[in-house]
Amino acid sequence: MKDLHDIIEGCKRNDRSSQEKLYRQFYPGLFALCKKFFHDNHDALTSLNNGMLNVFKNIGKYDPAKGELFNWAYTIVRNAAITHLNNMKIVQQTTEITGEMEQSLFSSPFKELEWNDLFSYLDKLPPATRAVCSLHYIEGFAVREISEQLSLSEGTIKWHLSESRSRLKTLFFKTSIH
Repeated sequence: MKDLHDIIEGCKRNDRSSQEKLYRQFYPGLFALCKKFFHDNHDALTSLNNGMLNVFKNIGKYDPAKGELFNWAYTIVRNAAITHLNNMKIVQQTTEITGEMEQSLFSSPFKELEWNDLFSYLDKLPPATRAVCSLHYIEGFAVREISEQLSLSEGTIKWHLSESRSRLKTLFFKTSIH
């Protein structure tokens, strides 16, 4: 614990060595987070680096009494990934879902999967659908929260959830046959 405290103090002083230690310590978990949103490693790494830059800029605001440093950094990097998605303008206008189709949207299609399987399936979804699917089923955001973060209507978010379930069902079926 003293090592982490020393690293945090070094980061507050803009010590490059401390920043590198923190980056390397958090890299595996935070890169995995970014891979949930992006198929391309470059986009995932861009989001991770932008997020970590924000972590370093704001490390003085971190309050250990409010939670673990990793969780604080995770939130910052996740927000950087969402910002990167918005900047890419990958989210296109789609059909809205209403009525009885909504009922099937909220159970997670990922319950039984291992992490490696999860990423291989996410890689097969279009970027916008992948982002919405990750935010809802993996990160646990409500439709309204995703709608606000991505500046899309709730119906569009529901369409992406329906689309992800439909595509994943087909992929799961193909995989179980072989």
